Amino acid sequence: MVDRNLQRAQRVAGAAEDAVRRAAMPLRNFGFPYRTPTVPRGVEVPPEVSGLGAHYDTEWARRPLASSVRTMIIEGPIRLTARVLTSPEIVGTDRLADLTSLDDPPPVIFAPNHHSHLDTGLMIRSVPLAWRHKLVVAAAADYFFDKKWKAALSALSLNAIPIDREVTGRTSSDLVKSLIDDGYSLVIYPEGGRSPDGWGQDFKGGAAYLSARTGAPVVPVFIDGTGAIFGKGMKRPKPGRTKVVFGAALRADEGESTRRFNARIQAAVTTLGDEAITDFWTARQRAATGTNPPLTGPEHTGWRRDWALAERRKLGTAGLRRRQQRRWPDLG
Repeated sequence: MVDRNLQRAQRVAGAAEDAVRRAAMPLRNFGFPYRTPTVPRGVEVPPEVSGLGAHYDTEWARRPLASSVRTMIIEGPIRLTARVLTSPEIVGTDRLADLTSLDDPPPVIFAPNHHSHLDTGLMIRSVPLAWRHKLVVAAAADYFFDKKWKAALSALSLNAIPIDREVTGRTSSDLVKSLIDDGYSLVIYPEGGRSPDGWGQDFKGGAAYLSARTGAPVVPVFIDGTGAIFGKGMKRPKPGRTKVVFGAALRADEGESTRRFNARIQAAVTTLGDEAITDFWTARQRAATGTNPPLTGPEHTGWRRDWALAERRKLGTAGLRRRQQRRWPDLG
């Protein structure tokens, strides 16, 4: 009895399979898009673009509605956070008067050093009004644009665009060029990421390359104090004081290579860093003799670099904690 039922089930399954085969027979003559395209042997099919990273489309964040929301975010939470946590002192904006005094100031590329996530909010607050409302921020594609929610939040709140850390790819450079052609200015961190130990890092050539590609001048900027307030590895911010020093705009000389122009940008930011802890005249005297303290710190390792960093932070007012003023008790 069992064998008979089994044979009957096999006949039914065979009949169903034949019916499906006959129904699908006409589709054999059709190719793509009814069937998946074939791939020749030995050919590797590249993975599909995910829409994240350097390929994330940020155009929606520059439309009127998103721009209005971002203005409220910048003038509200971002401005308040920068004021409460960093108490910034902004100097050097008069060095850009030749550009800001024009009826239509040209787009520029701001190139600050980078020690903290607070740097971007502080830059947005400190940039002269002529560029503040048409400003985009170059953010690391592998960090800020690796997840959809993070990418959307960065694009909406900061007007961030994705850019590769190591090498500025064609996708990123084409996007920057189109934005600068539309009148947007750019904030880009030439170090490629936050300082790991409180000292600066050597500049990569992104700002110099984009300036040569777009024709926009580079404005060197030094931000002092944010590393002590909320540097890399810190779990919570510790309010302090900061200083943002703007330098005069730089342009590549005729025939100057990207490497040489990048070295000039780094030297200009180094001079501004010296000015932040001394004064204008002292920093320029040292720049003339090539004796400005380097952004990268002393060529030591371990505790010596930490010691030197602590000594450097004592030279200026930036980064000092706003501690409660205590008085000794009157013991009569």
